Amino acid sequence: MNKRAFFDPTFKLGILGGGQLGKMLCQVTSRWALHTAVLDTSRDFPAGQVCSEFVEGDFTDYNDVVEFGKQMDVVTIEIERVNSAALNTLKQQGTIVHPDPGALDIIKDKGLQKQFYDHQGLPTTPHQLFAGKNEIENAVGAGSLKLPFVVKARKDGYDGRGVHIVRTEQDLAECFDAACLVEPLLELEREVSVIVARNQRGEIKSFPPVGMEFHPTANLVEYLYCPAGIGSSIAQEAIQIAQATAESLDMCGLLAVEMFVTTDGQLLINEVAPRPHNSGHHTIEACSVSQFEQHLRAILDLPLADVTLRSPAVMINILGSPGHEGPARYNGLEQCIGIVGVSLHLYGKSTTKPFRKMGHATIVAPRLEQAIETAKFVRSTISVTA
Repeated sequence: MNKRAFFDPTFKLGILGGGQLGKMLCQVTSRWALHTAVLDTSRDFPAGQVCSEFVEGDFTDYNDVVEFGKQMDVVTIEIERVNSAALNTLKQQGTIVHPDPGALDIIKDKGLQKQFYDHQGLPTTPHQLFAGKNEIENAVGAGSLKLPFVVKARKDGYDGRGVHIVRTEQDLAECFDAACLVEPLLELEREVSVIVARNQRGEIKSFPPVGMEFHPTANLVEYLYCPAGIGSSIAQEAIQIAQATAESLDMCGLLAVEMFVTTDGQLLINEVAPRPHNSGHHTIEACSVSQFEQHLRAILDLPLADVTLRSPAVMINILGSPGHEGPARYNGLEQCIGIVGVSLHLYGKSTTKPFRKMGHATIVAPRLEQAIETAKFVRSTISVTA
């Protein structure tokens, strides 16, 4: 560690970002009596309710991040869109920063991500890089790019934003105009995610893979299930790919590695996130350790915990209802909160918007089929309106 070990009462952990991931990290640090400071623009954000110290500031601003970080022993993130130049300055000044700013810069740019995978020999989707919409249209017109395909913004895509599927010329006309990458629209068996943890000494452990089903228009996870139902050999291959990716990036902390399973059995990296991730929320109830505790163990260079799946589980996101924006009202909670195996997590966001992540529910059961059945009831019963 840098200045003080984490069990020193004067030790400070800093988190850039005050959203729900920061909140759930703080719920673990509270159990350990670990002083945790959060930097974001408003204390009203979810982490502001539970952290030891809240600092109002902008995590994209160089000076705000440096001033915040130099008071900390370790700095981590809950969102990628932070000022990595400031993190690099903090690192040079002796503050421990995870993830490393160099790795973060690669991950923040989906084009650089793809180039990195190619260079490292990691399996990923075929792709082309374009400066904007006009270049894509020219490539289609010249016949060098064939429909259908998927367009992804190189930067700032999040929770389904910055992704556009092009099946027709009309779809292309409606595409956003930004630096992007284009991938073929593949025939997929399913999408999976593996969350891998790695500490500073190089110890590495992966949670069992999860399967994901996405909302057709919002491109957000509707159902996450574990076991993933991909068979033991593909599951082991997915873990090996995830761990190789974390080691190639020299990650310390968590890395969520989202992958496609094609209909011919290939595993291809879609994208990664260097932090706790939506695809790991089920670990709070379903595994021997939560992704949040494992992330803290990794960035504090503590021994990593056992990651055994204790029970089949399904996770669903609780999203803002379409057509509703304003003060949040939760409907259907009482019908679900008494069901055996159902755990509700509300993030404490005061206002709702269409498809905004307002919470999640995890359902555990002796058999995955039971958990899926209950999850469908919960999803149809709970809504968030204004």
